[in-house]
Amino acid sequence: MRARYPYLVARRLAQASVIAVLWGGAHLGWSLARGDLSSTLLLGTVPLSDPFALLQVLATGHLPATTALLGGALTLGAYWLLGGRAWCAWVCPVNPVADMAGWLRRRLSPRGLLEIDGEARLWVAAGLLALSAIVGTPAFEAVSPIGALQRDLVYGLGAGLLVVPLLLLLDTLVLRHGWCGSLCPLGGFWSVVGAASVVRVRFDVARCDRCGDCAIVCPESQVLRFGDMERTGLVRSGDCSNCMRCVEVCPRDALHLGTRFHSNSHSPEGSENATRQSA
Repeated sequence: MRARYPYLVARRLAQASVIAVLWGGAHLGWSLARGDLSSTLLLGTVPLSDPFALLQVLATGHLPATTALLGGALTLGAYWLLGGRAWCAWVCPVNPVADMAGWLRRRLSPRGLLEIDGEARLWVAAGLLALSAIVGTPAFEAVSPIGALQRDLVYGLGAGLLVVPLLLLLDTLVLRHGWCGSLCPLGGFWSVVGAASVVRVRFDVARCDRCGDCAIVCPESQVLRFGDMERTGLVRSGDCSNCMRCVEVCPRDALHLGTRFHSNSHSPEGSENATRQSA
């Protein structure tokens, strides 16, 4: 019997593992990874850096260390391959909070929620880079709820845990998909990287019966444009975080993980089912 939510479980394990490894490096001397989500030394040798943090440093007029630049290039290359916003779904500690807010929204159905175009986070990212240049210090790093929550989880409880109720209130009662879907500048940065990513969610139009289950659970439902998906065989890249929620809930297996290079072929079974439905 197939597990009901295999990717959701895998994402939670990945997120918890990242925090556990960083905690072990900080408190137990583990050499697997030492640092934080902005800058980490893997296995005591391989540097990994947040490219958006490096952009903020560059905006201040300072040149990051060579190892930091190398770490940024390695991280950028990895998420270009995996899908830029895969970082948001598989690593970011705020993602479980956003998923919980989505779950609450679907059950409470609050009225009067505001909506902001997802491109707003690109403007937030650009504004923070400009602010970094003006104030001479990485602006987002000082106020990032991602960094605050991560520091609390790794180094001990503190004010950063206020991030959880505040983001829950924002996303559930005020702004639909508020932080991750509309405002987060890091999500905006990774959406630009993900626009050319290799690993993608693919779509088999012959299997799809337009039930809409995927759109209900998708945290970035604007990526599920059925006309574009039918034409290209791909879920729209960039904003898609490869969280795989759509794949898990699709009752007809019309969505699956693949790459952008596969041809848009339809399975005989799917075509047969589609023919029976149209008859």
